[in-house]
Amino acid sequence: MRPSFCRSSLAFFIKFLNFLQGFVGISIAIYAIWMLNHWNRQGGDLDIKDLKDLWFVCASMGVGVLLCLIAFTGHVAAEASSGCCLCFYAILTTLLILLEATLAGDLMFNKHWQEDLPYDATGELKNLRAFIEDNMDICKWVGISVIVIQGFSLFFATVLRSMVSTRRVDYDSDEDFVVIRRPLLNPQGVTPYATTSVDNKGFHSDIWSSRMRQKYGLNQNEFAHNVAEPKASIP
Repeated sequence: MRPSFCRSSLAFFIKFLNFLQGFVGISIAIYAIWMLNHWNRQGGDLDIKDLKDLWFVCASMGVGVLLCLIAFTGHVAAEASSGCCLCFYAILTTLLILLEATLAGDLMFNKHWQEDLPYDATGELKNLRAFIEDNMDICKWVGISVIVIQGFSLFFATVLRSMVSTRRVDYDSDEDFVVIRRPLLNPQGVTPYATTSVDNKGFHSDIWSSRMRQKYGLNQNEFAHNVAEPKASIP
């Protein structure tokens, strides 16, 4: 009862955290769609040849879709409580956290990170940077919250994965025991049930002979004595 409640609670927390992560991914995808629409209204071309000028929009769309896919994978893994799905979700979340940590470290220690990026024809990268600088405290707490959500999701998924593996080991160990059923009450004078190594034919013969002796009041010792007397009188 208690392990089942713990697994249900962990699955609920994983679903809730992945719902928040999915909300962040959908928000980023909607922002990318808005930037694409704004670029189109300004007379920009949406030709495939001009995608290099829209690299920031495409990157934002990719990040949003990736977050949504990881959140969906975590929700399915928590619902099914599958060890394989939980392991796959943990790997994806770990890679995402490492990627985010690498980008954050590059932004902190590389003072000329803008020079390493290609030219953004839409100008949305400059607008996003100005917005972040004006609202640094809010953006900082949002970023920390996203990292915490992903970290707790990874931790709960790892714990649930270990609980699922432990449950399977317990089931496998229970199958190693062979249960031999015996009657609670043995009838008087009836030979108790033998093990599986006893021959079935001899087993049924002993039960039949004991029942016949009880039915007709025969005593095996007297019957053997009466049979031995005629043999002794023969010269």
